[in-house]
Amino acid sequence: MISILFVCHGNICRSPMAESVFTNLVKEAGVSEHFSISSAAAHSDEIGNPPHRGTQRILSEKGVPLVPHRARLMTDEDGANYDYLIGMDEHNVRDMRRIVKVEHLNKVSKLLDFTARPRAIADPWYTGDFEGTFRDVFEGCNALLAFLREKYGI
Repeated sequence: MISILFVCHGNICRSPMAESVFTNLVKEAGVSEHFSISSAAAHSDEIGNPPHRGTQRILSEKGVPLVPHRARLMTDEDGANYDYLIGMDEHNVRDMRRIVKVEHLNKVSKLLDFTARPRAIADPWYTGDFEGTFRDVFEGCNALLAFLREKYGI
């Protein structure tokens, strides 16, 4: 089982969007049994809150089921429990590297590092551009799935 933890600042916009998109992609590809997928926050600002209304709206518009979710804080145990720790931007990656033990630092990356155009995914909390964030998350999740299917032969 390949375990993936998507992480953003508060775990209400980008990371639950990525969790929902990736969960939907693996279901559509018929490979759900190979994956354990979750998301978490790098900061405690939104702990216990549901996904942002903008995330809920864009997922609904795109026909992607929202995974039932309440924001939770990433812990150092997540470093041991997940194979891939995937942040959305450089700030997330910096925070994740502070949270996990040194032996798990190699598991940390940005979602768009798996694409042909590595870059950060802008936080729609600040930009208000949930459409643009969805495009980037969708691109990243597709690239991640292609990478993992090739790496693990699934």
